[in-house]
Amino acid sequence: MHRVEHVMGFPVSLRVDDTVVPDGTGDTVFAWLREVDERFSPFKTDSEVSRYGRGELSAGELSADLVEVLDICEQYRVATGGAFDVRLPGRDLDPCAVVKGWSVQWAAELLTGAGLRRFCLNAGGDVVVSGGPWRVGVRHPEIADRLCAVLDLTDGAVATSARYERGDHILDGRTGRPVTGLDSLTVVAPTLTEADTVATAAFAMGAEGVEWAAARDGCEVYAVLPGGRVLRTGGFPTAGAAAA
Repeated sequence: MHRVEHVMGFPVSLRVDDTVVPDGTGDTVFAWLREVDERFSPFKTDSEVSRYGRGELSAGELSADLVEVLDICEQYRVATGGAFDVRLPGRDLDPCAVVKGWSVQWAAELLTGAGLRRFCLNAGGDVVVSGGPWRVGVRHPEIADRLCAVLDLTDGAVATSARYERGDHILDGRTGRPVTGLDSLTVVAPTLTEADTVATAAFAMGAEGVEWAAARDGCEVYAVLPGGRVLRTGGFPTAGAAAA
């Protein structure tokens, strides 16, 4: 089965290679992601996130899902010394950096719960796989049609934070200024919740975030610095690479 839909502002691709796929599996996955978008998007005025951000909901009125997401946000705010912060002064509450990976990881667990063992779920370039081997490309931060690395993954997730799609959109919560010390940072981790959040949190720290991410249990890191210098951990599962 192969299915692609545009959800949460980016294309989501689901490929399942199991011989038998239960009816409605794809519908369940994409319905969940659309539900997350409706409930957690800071760009939708009636979402739970927007209502909470405006003070229309108290902490005690939040859904268990949003409480979980905000708890993750707070854990990473503390762990980065405030560099990663979803409550920046002058801006609306925006937990998207956690919501994307968290929701897609839950979608992957829906697939596993349905008895599926071999699948690849790609959400705007952030990927969770099961039952590999799977090959996952990491886009070159300066050349759109070129890869700087190809990963060999069996089970796990990979996420990249970078400047090439949306410019200097990631802010250091300690200063409120855009981060320019990295061109891209890719993290491989057991879950996409962790891979995506660690990648964003580390990017928000700038160049010092590379070492911070590398020290996280279960995380492997590939970073491209301005000028093309590459830093990567010894366990980063590279199947093949071109010079960055």
